Amino acid sequence: MLWILRALTMRRTSFIFIFILLAVFFTASFGGPPAHAARTHSRASSAAASRTAHNKKKPAVQKVKTRSRSCRTVGRLRSAVLMRRHRARPSNETEAAGSEYADRQPSVEEASLSTPRRALPLPLRGSYESLVRQNEKTEDDGLERIEDDDDLADRIARKMLVPVPVSAALNINGNLPVNRRYCRPWTASFLTDLARAHAAEFHGPLEVSSAVRTVDYQKQLMKVNGNATAAEGDVASPHLTGASIDIAKQGLTQQEIGWMRAWLLPLETAGKIDVEEEFRQSCFHITVYKSYVPPKPARKPAAQATAKPTKTGNSGL
Repeated sequence: MLWILRALTMRRTSFIFIFILLAVFFTASFGGPPAHAARTHSRASSAAASRTAHNKKKPAVQKVKTRSRSCRTVGRLRSAVLMRRHRARPSNETEAAGSEYADRQPSVEEASLSTPRRALPLPLRGSYESLVRQNEKTEDDGLERIEDDDDLADRIARKMLVPVPVSAALNINGNLPVNRRYCRPWTASFLTDLARAHAAEFHGPLEVSSAVRTVDYQKQLMKVNGNATAAEGDVASPHLTGASIDIAKQGLTQQEIGWMRAWLLPLETAGKIDVEEEFRQSCFHITVYKSYVPPKPARKPAAQATAKPTKTGNSGL
């Protein structure tokens, strides 16, 4: 009997064990996802959760950084404003005197150290009408065109032409022939005044690049220089009379050129000179008229000596 009971007990245990195994198998096959799928899903969900958490934290860090930078910037601007106010604040003595600048706040213009640029005067450009006027005025002044070197030497000998007044303030082009370093007396006076005014302003010399010319030389110049004025006719070069000179622009600064324009323009407006600012030859072509130097007043005749009246005495008194 005992043996039979043991056998039945063992078989019951085996049936229970087999039943449990079958239940587990069927549950794993049809009741839910496999274990490896569950592990993959858990890994994916954890990765997505970590990315979401990282993305949520990142803007918060940027906001904190942005706020800290803006706070630092505001602090620096506030310090700069307070420093300017402190520097602009007057002393106690000024405040006691009732200065009107006590509550004044500094402006951007006061803090600016830039120097405004002055606009240069416009160029004194020549024209055909100007050339006609120069010929007419030199003719009114009684000036004739110098034909050749013999005619030039004769006028120099008669003091009708004087040397260009070279000085520390005025040079002359070294390539200019000696017999063409002459001009009219009133042109020489103009050059002296111009050179002194320029030297007082800029402490440097001007240079005369051309003065008197002859008709023969002008004809030769026309063959090699297409910008040269005619040697004959109604619009011939005023250099042929000795009243015109050229001041070289080479070596002058923009400030000096602007000063030259401003100095010459009033004289041209007054009819004392005519100016043509040339750019190919880079010079100021200036024709000076007799009216630049006012005529000298006539000498007064010497007063005749009046005879002093003689005193006649009465011998009887």
